[in-house]
Amino acid sequence: MALILIRTAIIFITLLLIMRLMGKSQVGEMQPFEFVISLLIAELACIPMADTSIPLLYGIIAIVTIFILHEIMWLLSLWFKPAKTVISGKPSVVINKNGIDEFQLKKNNMDVSDLVESMRVAGYFNLDDVYYGLFESNGSFSALPKEEIASTSLPLMLIDRGKPDNQNLERCGFDKERLNAFLKEQNAKPKEVVAMTINGEGRIYFQKRGEKYKILNTEVKGQW
Repeated sequence: MALILIRTAIIFITLLLIMRLMGKSQVGEMQPFEFVISLLIAELACIPMADTSIPLLYGIIAIVTIFILHEIMWLLSLWFKPAKTVISGKPSVVINKNGIDEFQLKKNNMDVSDLVESMRVAGYFNLDDVYYGLFESNGSFSALPKEEIASTSLPLMLIDRGKPDNQNLERCGFDKERLNAFLKEQNAKPKEVVAMTINGEGRIYFQKRGEKYKILNTEVKGQW
């Protein structure tokens, strides 16, 4: 028991020193390669702590090796810009002056609902609350906000990349017939719609694939 306590304390001190040497990003928003390294270090630390048959030095050497690899990666990303793009990736502009960039969403394995959720976390509740929105290489959402927000009512997602949300459609009084009539007015089919939202004031955000988004108004029958 005492041996395990001592080994655990030594590994803990080693990890603390290594994490401090790696910098503040290790305890904040990490780049992808830093996240992988943190997982590896955690796994390597557990093995010698739990298995006393493994020499403690083996665990320490493995952790220090990971630290050296981290420093090499950091220097490469610092000195060579192409290497930084390969190692850490680059920001993706998912909202521009035309609306949602569907290609960038697909590139990041996301749909419009994921984008809307990230925007809400950042404090933006309407897709047109920002001029530009982007996902940084560490996965965080950044935006250039507009001077005034679009409305004070929470929008509901009605169509997300061609897929209608039947529950939200029913909630705001958009039955199938009314939705089809609306889409016919916009000369669009459901599968051609990148995003369609509506808020409690009847304000619609509508974006057809390949076109700039539109802001329209209609009557809302439901409440939320």
